[in-house]
Amino acid sequence: MKIAIGNDHAGTQYKNTIVDYLKNEGYEVTNYGTNTNDSVDYPDFIHPVANDVENNTVDFGIIICGSGNGANMTANKYQKVRSALCWTKEITALAREHNNANVLSIPARFTSEPQALEMVKTFLNTSFEGGRHQRRVEKIACS
Repeated sequence: MKIAIGNDHAGTQYKNTIVDYLKNEGYEVTNYGTNTNDSVDYPDFIHPVANDVENNTVDFGIIICGSGNGANMTANKYQKVRSALCWTKEITALAREHNNANVLSIPARFTSEPQALEMVKTFLNTSFEGGRHQRRVEKIACS
């Protein structure tokens, strides 16, 4: 399974922890994120992740910024992206089960690294339920 990950300066340490986990689990990871804590503009690191998801070159995306909001807003500009801003594993599970989220947005300043890692595990191991949720997901994109 292929995962694209992107982060700004607020998410560098989280990204490193998540990438280590993913690689140890056998995932192929494309890192578009910054590797420093120097201030950067989050869209520069989120657009490549969303583009990969949009073009089906990866299975899922993971994006990380301070609040998770800017990254989430950027990713959701892409018609085939369903990015979910999550802060608990329960919300993460629902984002996959009910919304077929294909990008996980993590708010680094409002979650701990262990919480973030649990959300990643939940995101990757939870399936979309389909059924009544399918018709709702089909109504999300504008075009």
